[in-house]
Amino acid sequence: MKLELEIQLLKFCCAVFNSLFLVLGLCVVGCAVWILFDQGSFLHLLSSAELRTAALVLLLIGAVVTVVSVAGCVGADREQRFLLLTYLGFLLILALGQAFVTLVLLLNKNKIKQSLDEAVDQAVHGFGGRHRADVLMDNMQHYGRCCGRMGPADWLRNSYIQSLNLTRPDVLPCSCFGTVGPGFSSAWCSELLNFTEPLFGSGNGLFDQGCEQKLSRWLQDSGATVLALDAGLIVIQAIQFVVTVLLYRAFGTKARPLNAPVNTDHVNGSGAGAGPAGGGPTVTAANMTSDPF
Repeated sequence: MKLELEIQLLKFCCAVFNSLFLVLGLCVVGCAVWILFDQGSFLHLLSSAELRTAALVLLLIGAVVTVVSVAGCVGADREQRFLLLTYLGFLLILALGQAFVTLVLLLNKNKIKQSLDEAVDQAVHGFGGRHRADVLMDNMQHYGRCCGRMGPADWLRNSYIQSLNLTRPDVLPCSCFGTVGPGFSSAWCSELLNFTEPLFGSGNGLFDQGCEQKLSRWLQDSGATVLALDAGLIVIQAIQFVVTVLLYRAFGTKARPLNAPVNTDHVNGSGAGAGPAGGGPTVTAANMTSDPF
């Protein structure tokens, strides 16, 4: 009765932690899909091979987590020791994959940051209000209340602004201003009255702070989220490993009495009354297996 209670308790723990494992695994898949395919993020413009490799490994980890969680639940419910061993093996493989992702992100965080800066600089240079990178740049400046990467002067490197032969950032994207005059659809605005017609809109409240600090904080927060999910998976995997080992041993203890060998001494003892003291022949293992004829 005590063994059965222990098995039921371990099964319950296994189900709970597998559920948490599955939820975190799906979150990891979501992070990987966001890094690889989200066109509304500046990460989509990055050419960092390290970041994409880490994202692909995260996607693979999330997919394997789903399969492993199902295998663990089935093995525990049906008391299949082979499935539990397979489950333990995959836990170790997943732990190695997560360690790889963590190392890639930690060792290459400066390289990823540099790649992000280069993507922003390239977006500033080619900005014209018609491309996907232009929309990302406008959103970053509007919601971050910032202008350029280091400041408004960055826009002097824009190809269109250079064609105007300006020495100061008097013409800027409308997203660099707190308020923009109504009724004008241009991507460019200016606070100077002589620039309001016919090419540019009217902007007021210029954001004089660059987006560098906000980008760095956003990248750090995003990386911390991925690493936190990774760490959560590792903690749950360690607990799962212990629970699964205990469950494997409990299943072995439960199955052992059914496979115990026959005690021949007991058989011999059962015929003691028919031995020499009882006047009858002694029953031995050899007598039992010999041909009676």
